[in-house]
Amino acid sequence: MRIVFAGTPGFAVQVLDALVAAPGMELVGVVSQPDRRAGRGMRLTPSPVKVRATELGLDCITPSSLRTDAQALDWLRARRPDFLVVVAFGMLLPKPWLDSPRIAPINVHASLLPRWRGAAPIERAMLAGDERTGVSIMHMDEGLDTGPVYASRALAISAEMTGSELWDRLARMGGELLVETLPRIASGLAPQPQPEVGACYAPKVRNEERCIRWEEPAWLVDRRVRCFAPRPGARCRLEGRWLKVLAGKVVDIPDKAVPGSVLRADSSLVVACGKGGAYAIERVQPEGKKAMSVADFLRGYAVRPGQLLA
Repeated sequence: MRIVFAGTPGFAVQVLDALVAAPGMELVGVVSQPDRRAGRGMRLTPSPVKVRATELGLDCITPSSLRTDAQALDWLRARRPDFLVVVAFGMLLPKPWLDSPRIAPINVHASLLPRWRGAAPIERAMLAGDERTGVSIMHMDEGLDTGPVYASRALAISAEMTGSELWDRLARMGGELLVETLPRIASGLAPQPQPEVGACYAPKVRNEERCIRWEEPAWLVDRRVRCFAPRPGARCRLEGRWLKVLAGKVVDIPDKAVPGSVLRADSSLVVACGKGGAYAIERVQPEGKKAMSVADFLRGYAVRPGQLLA
């Protein structure tokens, strides 16, 4: 089977690797987003998928627009793909692209559709407290993750799981399910329409959603920290500077205190939360510094009981 792959972040790299390793799958081209400025020096940086495609010796293009770049569409058609596989690409595909593969345009989506259609299904599932999520193999249409589904597979979200761990497990699962499903599609497997009952959308995460809200119960603080750990990291302000909180746990305290106030700052950093709970911070990353244990942080930063985190 001839496959053109379209994807951008690290999640898509794991699916690309699964296709490359699978017998009978011929990767004839890769599409990714253009290089972006990133890092402290704001240097032009290729996407993880472009980096991996280059390592594998695959032809990779990075059009800035699929609607206006006629050369990119010609490039796609010249490869005569059986499947166009799209994973976290970051652009909606216009109809000429969807019509180009001989068999089908396929999307690997990191949710159990129709729940969490859109850009941030993993983060939305965690922030909502979902007990399970999964991956779906979908036939793409012109809507936003609205096409019929060929196959799906569920995964439980444990109480200790971080967003990074869930991301990795879903990426591996997506690659495995895709490799299993493509031959079945080529043999005539028909997709099933998505029900509208239970449909909801997963918009991109806004920067303010990473901010810890100490007035929330401790279990909600823990959920936010786990969702964004270790990157990009939940965060709060200490003495006017950002402090990323990368790990911690819910603890009981005997008395209520002002949410955000430091209760202990010796070998641990315990912060009061809403409704009488508290959160023990275990790992942090100060602004402009590397990640470190809270014990190392407290050796270098003067934090005292009663101080407020915002």
